[in-house]
Amino acid sequence: MPGGRLTYQDRQHIAKGLAEGLTYTEIARSLQRPISTITREIARNGGAGGYRADRAQQATAGRARRRRPTSPAPPPAADAHGRDPRAVRDLEEQFTGSLIQTGLSRMTARVLTCLYTTDSGSLTAAELVRRLQVSPASISKAVGELEQQGLIRRERDPRRRRDRYVIDADVWFQGWLVSARQNAVLAELARKGAEVVGATTPAGARLKDVSQFFDHVGRHMIQAAEDWRQASFAK
Repeated sequence: MPGGRLTYQDRQHIAKGLAEGLTYTEIARSLQRPISTITREIARNGGAGGYRADRAQQATAGRARRRRPTSPAPPPAADAHGRDPRAVRDLEEQFTGSLIQTGLSRMTARVLTCLYTTDSGSLTAAELVRRLQVSPASISKAVGELEQQGLIRRERDPRRRRDRYVIDADVWFQGWLVSARQNAVLAELARKGAEVVGATTPAGARLKDVSQFFDHVGRHMIQAAEDWRQASFAK
């Protein structure tokens, strides 16, 4: 794969790919670059919706001028489990990039990734602040969004008198059910909409199709979750 820094032509290619609706993975593949490089480049230069090749090139040049020469840092040591810190960091960047493409904000995706890749599967707000090097307000907003979507749960730590944010298989089960219920709400709303505009009109027929689709998907989501839970308990 090509090495070195991204060129201006690379950045133009990234901007063109975003405009065409390509995923980060597709852009990385076309440039023969790691997806972590593309994710980092887009995130630090306006995000998928605000990325511009000219501004990204100028910002990179400005950062390079502000850097002072320093002695090379020693390579990070492996952790107690023998994991390569660089490989873990690349995994976190790729995971964050994938979550962003599902619709999560960058900070929310970073918090969720942090919980995923933590052995304990739970962290306090203060621990998230230290690990991600962001403000408490940023963490508060991110965990609020994740709780609202049912992607994490809050537990009280009686020893430290602090809340812990937890992610595990049961959280995903509950989050899946939340999505299924949202589909049921959309199905019912579309069904009523078809009655309002007239079931025999083009708009009514369209809404009826939408209602049937979300009803079908919602029921199968619930059945799939129940099948998974039964199989999990049978292990």
